[in-house]
Amino acid sequence: MARRKPGKFDANKEIRAIARERVGTVKPGKTIEPKARRDKPKHKKLDPEQ
Repeated sequence: MARRKPGKFDANKEIRAIARERVGTVKPGKTIEPKARRDKPKHKKLDPEQ
């Protein structure tokens, strides 16, 4: 059986791998929901008797 040829060296991948070792993995990004689907902020009702 023939051996698989090693992949081409990519400096960017190596730099990212080193950075991940030092800093850790990056948190996944959050998707931005359209304004129509977002919850509208709730405001406290002012008490008129004060």
